[in-house]
Amino acid sequence: MYYSSSDQRAQLLLKWLTEELNLQVQAIEPASSDASFRRYFRVTHNEGCQIVMDAPPDKEATEPFIRLAALFKQAQVHVPAVFQQNLVQGFLLLEDFGCKSYLDGLQPDNADTLYQSAMASLFGLQSNVDIKSALLPVYDAALLKRELSIFYDWFLQQLLGIVLPISVRQSVDELLVDSALQQPLVCVHRDFHSRNLMLLDSGVPGIIDFQDAVIGPITYDLVSLLRDCYIRWPQESVDDWMTQYYYRLVQAGMLAVELTQFKRWFDLMGLQRHLKAMGIFARLHLRDGKSTYLADIPRTMSYVLDVCELYPELTDFKNFLQQQVVPVYQTKL
Repeated sequence: MYYSSSDQRAQLLLKWLTEELNLQVQAIEPASSDASFRRYFRVTHNEGCQIVMDAPPDKEATEPFIRLAALFKQAQVHVPAVFQQNLVQGFLLLEDFGCKSYLDGLQPDNADTLYQSAMASLFGLQSNVDIKSALLPVYDAALLKRELSIFYDWFLQQLLGIVLPISVRQSVDELLVDSALQQPLVCVHRDFHSRNLMLLDSGVPGIIDFQDAVIGPITYDLVSLLRDCYIRWPQESVDDWMTQYYYRLVQAGMLAVELTQFKRWFDLMGLQRHLKAMGIFARLHLRDGKSTYLADIPRTMSYVLDVCELYPELTDFKNFLQQQVVPVYQTKL
């Protein structure tokens, strides 16, 4: 049995399972955690093996997960079934997708097969969710700027002690926000990457961690998948997968721009996401004591510098990063 006598949440969880659900619990083990206050446990009991989400109600809401699980299932996206719920205490009993994520299983010889499956699931999400009736928040200018501020505040200022000149910050914000708002709107998972795609025997990925979904830019989840903060693929492969997905959207009537425009949206959307991610990694380290994410900053920074190299509008930002940021963060990580 996995829990400490001082872990009150775990004790409440066990009580819920045994006294309210009448399960004969044989083992409880950590399944995973994420960049939030949620925890996941694998529970073995007399009826099988399932996952329990522990979401402290004062910090995390479980209702969005339940609502979005139903929405995604209706869109034929494979998400965990919700078997039992306790919204007051913040517990959900979920289908177990196993222990192996895409990140665990990806290899050069299976990457194309796995990414084709992932893109098929993403296309289902983007084409099957009716954004007019989904009642999801919109990825608007205010949200995009708030996310960018996480980079400026947590990564630059609090981790490195550096302030980006206001003129450069305004230029970057305007470029990235305008590019994002130009794009067609779809349902956005918002964390569609290798740690949230589970390898299943069916070949269809199990999709997890979708409770922050929004209505937003059509390239957001694609660039999250293909320019993943946790694993990197050759640029030629990324371009091939991106181009294949572009033509799929065009053929479905979901897109009516040239490939060059789509790639620009893709690049700049990735830049916005990667800046936010570095800010979140710094915040997890400084505020939450989750320092393992620092190891993912160099990979994420390399994506940022690559995109800055492609677009003249980002020259000042690129110079600032290369001259003032990279030398400092390399000494701190």
